[in-house]
Amino acid sequence: MTIIIKALLLVVVAEMGDKTQLLAMAMAGKYKVKQVLMGVLVATIFNHALAVAAGSYLNSIIPMNIVKIVAAVLFLIFGLWTLRGDKIDEVDEKKNKFGPVVTVAIAFFLAEMGDKTQLMTITISAQSNQPIFILMGTTIGMLIADGIGIIGGAWMCKHIPEIYIKWIAGIIFIFFGSVTIYNAVSFWSPVYIILYILILMVLIYLFGVKFSHHSQVCNIALPNKNDPKDKLI
Repeated sequence: MTIIIKALLLVVVAEMGDKTQLLAMAMAGKYKVKQVLMGVLVATIFNHALAVAAGSYLNSIIPMNIVKIVAAVLFLIFGLWTLRGDKIDEVDEKKNKFGPVVTVAIAFFLAEMGDKTQLMTITISAQSNQPIFILMGTTIGMLIADGIGIIGGAWMCKHIPEIYIKWIAGIIFIFFGSVTIYNAVSFWSPVYIILYILILMVLIYLFGVKFSHHSQVCNIALPNKNDPKDKLI
């Protein structure tokens, strides 16, 4: 049960503001919410099953100490990635020969390939020997995060500045990454710690401020007031 909760929480944090959450929110503007969530569920099961298999394989061939260091670095990358934010291109408006669920599933599966949440699933799987529970946790986490994005996206954009959501999620990853790398590496000294903090601060500034994507989530979640077809119900 612990690994399910861990996987669920980490994926929920990783998915907040991620391009697959943005895609789900955009799809909800074209299809019914239950159809979008069903497509997300199907795509996530297949996509994260591949990720869990990859993570379990890496766990069997790479020493655990190396896995911990790699996982710590990936946590830091996920944190910086979250601070920078994601953006998606406009959703293709051409009619599709597939039904809504299949259309969403295909789009979501392709968008999730190599995405932050898929890499997160691989990382968690490489640290644990419970693939079924990890798949359950990450799948439920994706549904929760995308459900929040679809149903609560407009409310969050009205009441919670997007930058707060990004920074809270990003700092959580950076914190876990820093703790993990501190425990995995034995040659820390005050000089190395200061150097690490300085480098991390520069990276946080670059990804969180200098090269950050702004307002993408709210552009999708909130309707266009100038468009009479685009109104909240």
